[in-house]
Amino acid sequence: MDLSYGQEYEDFRNEVRAFLDANWPPKESATDGKSLGDIANEFREKAVDHGYLLRNIPKKYGGCEQSPDSMKAAVITEEFRKVHAPQSFGGIGPMMLVPTLLERGEEWQKEKFVAKSVRGEYQWCQGYSEPGSGSDLASLKTRADLVGDEWVINGQKIWTTTAREADFMFCLCRTEPDAPKHGGISYLLIPMDQPGIEVRPLKQMTGGADFNEVFLTDAKTPKDWIVGKRGEGWLVSRTTLKHERNGIGGAGRNDVMLAGLVSLATNAVRNGKPAIEDAEVRRQLVFIEGYMKSHEYSSFYQLTRDVNGKEPGRLGLMNKIVGTNISHHVARFALDLLGDGGLLDPSADDRSLGRVPGEARQWVTQYMYSLGIAVAGGTANIQRNVVGERGLGLPRDTFANADRSAKQ
Repeated sequence: MDLSYGQEYEDFRNEVRAFLDANWPPKESATDGKSLGDIANEFREKAVDHGYLLRNIPKKYGGCEQSPDSMKAAVITEEFRKVHAPQSFGGIGPMMLVPTLLERGEEWQKEKFVAKSVRGEYQWCQGYSEPGSGSDLASLKTRADLVGDEWVINGQKIWTTTAREADFMFCLCRTEPDAPKHGGISYLLIPMDQPGIEVRPLKQMTGGADFNEVFLTDAKTPKDWIVGKRGEGWLVSRTTLKHERNGIGGAGRNDVMLAGLVSLATNAVRNGKPAIEDAEVRRQLVFIEGYMKSHEYSSFYQLTRDVNGKEPGRLGLMNKIVGTNISHHVARFALDLLGDGGLLDPSADDRSLGRVPGEARQWVTQYMYSLGIAVAGGTANIQRNVVGERGLGLPRDTFANADRSAKQ
């Protein structure tokens, strides 16, 4: 297997490295009096000017408008990650909403929202899940009625990330109550700063409150703040979910997770010796590394198909579930290595307990997070259904059909 990128792209890699060497991290004299956020944003703007970031976004929407080149994009991502250089301007807007607008939005929507969203000036939240409408998202009940030139929205959303900080929500609402459930949904953009919206934080077992529930009571948004046609929101939402799942399931963080796990195994003690000297610990590390390598090489294969103008096929459907499985394996094994330290309350103030308990708290938090990320973007079982039905061509509802036949 030839994993080299070829001379053209290795020359491009050297160009990217030279840019990073000159600009990241910035010289101390260039950071005086600036916040970390300002420093990162200035670097990103330089990267956009040089054609390294926001490559797929036209210049009129704030991007650098480069010709599509999957190999160059891969090289940029690899080299930026090696030196921990910032890439995204942050938030779910650039990852999920912006590509949806570029594919499905009206021209005025792109002009109004894309540039400020990719730079973090507009913060977004996602109004999908509802109480009772999680895995079966199409059963959602939040309703939007067109009254004059405005949509009037009533309902509730839950597990809404960054809702307290968001300027806008991209939201699925039922606009055609008499249509079949998948056909009666529209994709609306809603301003969050209005009297009809109440946001309540949800306290998590980690001690944080990243998620929220959102109550919409006669909330309003303009008639033309709809992406796609009325009643076709389900199709638009699949575009958003595709980008969300790709963002969650990528192989890019595997090397960082493995390095952290090896460091923990080296410092942890088992039977009076460093845990990494234990044969079973090494076996588990090899298993996890093998799983990561299979994910990484799968991404190389998908990149090759993309370069040749081919779809990723069933492998593309597997990225999200494989990525979240790996994260869970890593975090669960870390808890095993921590022993009693894995029982610490991650929300407790442990400044007096020293370095090792602090590291333990980080791993405990990651373990809890790995349980939640398996639900985000479609639960693991939903993902298995997607792989089985769309990737392998298996029939739908096999067990449900068998159960109905048995009762007849």
